[in-house]
Amino acid sequence: MSDLKTYLGWKVDYTSPPGEPALVSPDSVNWQVFKNPVALAIGGICAVLLEFADARIRSGVWDHSVFKTDPIGRSKRTGTAAMVGTYGPASAARRVILGVNNMHARVSGQTPAGEDYRALDTDLLDWVSATAGFGFVTAYHRFVRNLTDEEINSYFIASEPVVRLYGVETPLRSLADFNAMMERLLPRFEPHPINTEFLDIMKSGLAAPAVPKGLQSALVHAAVDILPEPVRERLGLGPEYNLSPVGSLTVKAMARLAERTPDLNGPAAQACERLGLPRSFLWKSEAERARLLESARNRALPKEVSA
Repeated sequence: MSDLKTYLGWKVDYTSPPGEPALVSPDSVNWQVFKNPVALAIGGICAVLLEFADARIRSGVWDHSVFKTDPIGRSKRTGTAAMVGTYGPASAARRVILGVNNMHARVSGQTPAGEDYRALDTDLLDWVSATAGFGFVTAYHRFVRNLTDEEINSYFIASEPVVRLYGVETPLRSLADFNAMMERLLPRFEPHPINTEFLDIMKSGLAAPAVPKGLQSALVHAAVDILPEPVRERLGLGPEYNLSPVGSLTVKAMARLAERTPDLNGPAAQACERLGLPRSFLWKSEAERARLLESARNRALPKEVSA
């Protein structure tokens, strides 16, 4: 099986070159979060809703990408870019991010209300980055395992080298930073048919044909459930999107099963191999991960230093 993954024509081999570090450390909360496909699915849907709350971002995505004709493909590519930033060798991550930035440099226009926007406007870059960070870590915290405030803040801090490359000027360093940014932008947020159209597509089962349609619906409701309440109210996502107690138990069971089931051919496992760690590293106990990481770091030291 090839270890090469492709993102918009850029090939990324998570196993090579051996020893090249990622932009994010393997002992970070981020490496734990991004290995869980259920948390990524929920967090990704939540992030899109938060982005689309702002008419400038919604118009930019709708008018300048294939989202309206291929929302699933576009969402998957966004997820791939996030995986490259977390697990890919730093050189490959920089190359992919530069390519994304070059595409965004061509995106500008007006909202239906006549407001100008550019994809590289710093306040838009800051919010898009914030929505992704919030969505992924909150989904993991809510449905996989409870994270401490310190762990959540460390997730945002560890993301900074990646988001800076995207042009983010105000990276989050805490959940309080997210809440402050959200409060500042909240008056701009508004409901729109695109939001419900997107959710209907996600609930249809087309996003993951192998997953039963009912479970797809539960994931969508879980994504709405983790939206901050003021945003959900602004978007007009009413009780029909509530996550039922049975749905919550189902999603948690799926997420926790995924947490215990190693994907030894995925980017996370391949990145572990690149750093001299077993592919199963991220699914081991915290103590065993610390031991293996220390051993790998000692092997990488020059002999005169490690002696």
